[in-house]
Amino acid sequence: MTLIDTDYPLVVTDLPGPRSAEYLDHQARWESNARSYPRRLPIALAEGFGSFVRDVDGNVFLDFLSGAGVLALGHNHPEVAEAAAGRLRVLTHGLDFPTSAKREFLDAQISMLPAGMRDRTKVHFCGPTGANAVEAALKLCKTATGRGGVVAFQGGFHGSTHAAMALSGLVSQKEPVADGMPGVHFFPYSYCGRCPLGLRPDSCQVNCVGYLEKALRDGNGGVATPAAVVVEMVQGEGGMIPARRDFVRRLRALTAELDIPLVVDEVQTGCGRTGTWFAFEQYDIEPDVVVASKALSGIGLPVSIILYDRRLDTWAPGAHTGTFRGNQLAFAAGVEMVRIVRRDDVLGNVRRRGEQLRARLGELETNPWVREVRGRGLMWGVELADPVDGRPAGDRAAAVQTHALRHGLIVEVGGRDDGVVRLMPPLNVTARVVDRAADILLAAVAACCT
Repeated sequence: MTLIDTDYPLVVTDLPGPRSAEYLDHQARWESNARSYPRRLPIALAEGFGSFVRDVDGNVFLDFLSGAGVLALGHNHPEVAEAAAGRLRVLTHGLDFPTSAKREFLDAQISMLPAGMRDRTKVHFCGPTGANAVEAALKLCKTATGRGGVVAFQGGFHGSTHAAMALSGLVSQKEPVADGMPGVHFFPYSYCGRCPLGLRPDSCQVNCVGYLEKALRDGNGGVATPAAVVVEMVQGEGGMIPARRDFVRRLRALTAELDIPLVVDEVQTGCGRTGTWFAFEQYDIEPDVVVASKALSGIGLPVSIILYDRRLDTWAPGAHTGTFRGNQLAFAAGVEMVRIVRRDDVLGNVRRRGEQLRARLGELETNPWVREVRGRGLMWGVELADPVDGRPAGDRAAAVQTHALRHGLIVEVGGRDDGVVRLMPPLNVTARVVDRAADILLAAVAACCT
C-alpha cells in the first residue's frame, strides 16, 4: 500500500475524472438501477488507508462515510488486515461449526457487554448483513412470545429486506413493494426538532412515549401486546437523531412491565460509534435483544449477530440458519479490533473527536439554513431547512455534499427528504483530520446555503 504522505485531501481533476467516468458508464450499463452511492458521489475507488481513499484518477479524499459506518478503524488497518489474512491461510468458512476464531470472537463480544448482561446473554450468528440480523431478531421474539405484532418508530431504518423494510419509516422505499410484512405498528420517535405531535420539549412531558404507553395499556387501544418493540438509540438513516434519555428509559420500563422484548438496533451505532461500545449503555438500560453488524470486524468483512437474553432461546435446532454465518476472516478481524479498541483507547478518541466536531459544527448554527446540528460520538448530522417554511432542504444538502466532494471530503445525506448532511469518520480519526474536514464542510455550507 502506497497511498498518502500528507494529512490533506488532493483533488486534481474535475469530478468525475476521466477514468472514473469510464467506470461509472460501465456500471450504469451492467449493474442494477438500484445502485445509489455513485449517483451522488461520482468516483471510482482504487485504494484506501485510514481516513483516506484514492480514486482511479489519483484524487485523494477524506472519507467521512467510512463504508456507511462499516470501517470502524478506517481503511485497511494493518493489524486487523494481518489478522484476517492469517486466517485466510487456515480456514475461511465454517458454517456454524465451532472454531478457534469463532470462540475468540464470541468471548470478545461478550466481554464488551455491560457486566450485568454477560452471564445471561446468548449469541446467534446471522447472515452477513444487519438486515439479516434484524430478521433473526424478529423470528426470535415471535417464537419466544407466540405473538405476531411489532412496534417500530417513525423515522427508523432497519434494512432493505422484506421484513426489515416493513419496520422502517421510509415510505418511498416501501411503496413499490406490495404486501409488506403485516402487523407493524408505528409510533412517534423522540425527534424534538420536528416533533411528530407538534409539541415543545420544555413542556411536552415526552408525550411521544406517553402515546405508546397509553396505547399498549389500553384495552381499547387497538394494539395487541406485540412480540417486540424495535428501536434505534440514534436514528442514523433517519437523520442522526439521538433519542432523549427519558424516552428510552420509559420505553424500557414499559416493555419490562408488559413482558415485551425490547430489541435495540445497534447496526449503525454499535462497536463504539457513539463513544460507548453500544449506544444503549449511555441510557442506563439493558435491552432484551441487541442487533449488531456493520463495524463488528472493524475492516469491512461481513458479519452480523444478535445478542439476547437466554430466556428467549426457545428456537429448535435449525430454526434460523444462513450459509454465510461462519465468516472466519471476519471473526479473526473482529477479535483484533476489540484488542486495538482497548489498547489504543479508541472509545476515548471517539468522545474527544466527537466534542471537537460538536464545537466546529456549532459554528454553522448562525447560518439561517441550518436548522439543527446534532449527534453522538462520531455520528453527526447537520439538518438543513428552508428558513421561511422549515421544509427540509434536500437540494441544499445535495449541493453541500457535491461541494465538499470537489474539495476532498466524502459525506452522506439522509433524514427527511435527504435534508441532513451526515458524518461518520473512522473511530480512530485524528484531531488534525477532523479539523480539515470541518474546514471543508463549513466552507461548503457557506457556499451553498446563502
